Amino acid sequence: MLGSKRTHRRLGVCALTLGLALGGPPGRFGPSAAHAQPPETDGSHSPRAAISAFLEATRAGQYERAARFLGTPAPEVGDPSHLAFQLKAVLDRHLWVDLEAVSPDPEGDRGDGLEPGVDELGTIPGPSGQGSPVRLIRASTPPHEWVLAPSVVSRIDGWYRSLPGAWLRSVLPKPLQRPGPADVLWWQWGAILILLGVAITVGLGSARLTRRLLTRLAARTETPWDDGVATRLGAPLTLLVTAVVVRSGLPVLGLYTPAEAAARGVIRAALIVTAFWAAWRTIDAAAESFLSVRGVALASVTRTLVSMGARLGKVALIIGALVMALRALGVEVTGLLAGLGLGGLAVALAAQKSVENLFGGVALAVDSPFGVGDFVRIEDFVGTVEAIGLRTTRIRTLDRTLVTIPNGRLADMRLENFSVRDRILFACTVGVTYETRPDVLRRVLEDLEALLRAHPKIWPDAVVVRLAAFGASSLDIEVKAWFETRDWGEFQRIRQTLMLEMLGVVEAAGAGFAYPTQTIHLART
Repeated sequence: MLGSKRTHRRLGVCALTLGLALGGPPGRFGPSAAHAQPPETDGSHSPRAAISAFLEATRAGQYERAARFLGTPAPEVGDPSHLAFQLKAVLDRHLWVDLEAVSPDPEGDRGDGLEPGVDELGTIPGPSGQGSPVRLIRASTPPHEWVLAPSVVSRIDGWYRSLPGAWLRSVLPKPLQRPGPADVLWWQWGAILILLGVAITVGLGSARLTRRLLTRLAARTETPWDDGVATRLGAPLTLLVTAVVVRSGLPVLGLYTPAEAAARGVIRAALIVTAFWAAWRTIDAAAESFLSVRGVALASVTRTLVSMGARLGKVALIIGALVMALRALGVEVTGLLAGLGLGGLAVALAAQKSVENLFGGVALAVDSPFGVGDFVRIEDFVGTVEAIGLRTTRIRTLDRTLVTIPNGRLADMRLENFSVRDRILFACTVGVTYETRPDVLRRVLEDLEALLRAHPKIWPDAVVVRLAAFGASSLDIEVKAWFETRDWGEFQRIRQTLMLEMLGVVEAAGAGFAYPTQTIHLART
């Protein structure tokens, strides 16, 4: 019967099979440890001691010694030592004995419902699906040893002939049929290596052909990302085909039930890893394709966020693949998930400010109020944006100092971007003297407006030249116009040229510029 420690033995075989698949040496894992346990009583005076001694003898190849634990068979049944060899193969294939579940009491298990002196280990499935019991009986004469029942011994040859690959066992040398590491027979270890070699060879060839086909299909589409995916799927396809071939050849090996279940778990884990590996490669191809789009490659914040998103996606894939692969191997992952949840909460609390700045960077990237190289005003200072990182943004001021602002704070500040304006305002006040006659003042106004409208860079929808106020010492003329340029250096050249020409307009009209004056009246006392 399979006991409560079956999961632990299966995990051991999983680790062994996975280590072999990765090229590591076989270790001392799994069910061999159960067979190697010493009996808890001397000789065979309990069911556990008898079956433990039988398994120890068969594992050591001492079938003559193991034969003494067989009940006296009829002469026509066969050689007892050969029967012990056959029974070990049958038990390995159909009934993995958990020694912890076998009674250590010299009287046997008194609560199993069987008659005294009889203990049942389990059942062997027959051709009709009905199981045949495997029982131990206690001899009625001293020293009252426990042995396998004669009814079991008489069925051994038939059970053995029904095993998968029985014909192969009949021709293989006996040393190759002895248990090796993890209680897998030595010939099965050799077959596993051969199967893996064939599977890897087939996987490499099939993956190469499939990748060529996918590359040709992707070349017919206009989107570039599928070309990147097709060139990156070689390794995942190799692992996929290798796992499928191993899965197809597994029944031929005739492994005992826990080992075969463990091997199937490893194959399922490999298929899960294949799926997540392909998703990993797809993320790389998608990120590279996105960053190659014109305009995106120049936005460092976008490149940073795309790279960060790709890394976060890969981390999620690793965690998902690890959890699902462990579940496929039979590992209970509830505690692991709880630990990850607590660890994530602790990290989130410790990195609260960093997370705030990270989301601030995401908000800046989504809103895009400015980019690297833009000239901006932020609260009470102006400067050029030098770098936008995940946590901070660096701005070079007009004094050539470097201001670093956390993104979380920057997202809440008032931002003014001068680089995105489509035109630049020219505004000034022209003060003429109070001695200027009205007709001369009108000519000044007309000539100034004509000068502005004649400029090729002027925005004609809004040109303002108006007498605005009677100043303390001048008649103030308000001049406003917008020039269609985004280059501040070009605007400075336009402004200089206009102001020089405005001097000529005022002088040509016969007016003069006013300057601050004071009139002092002296009163006689």
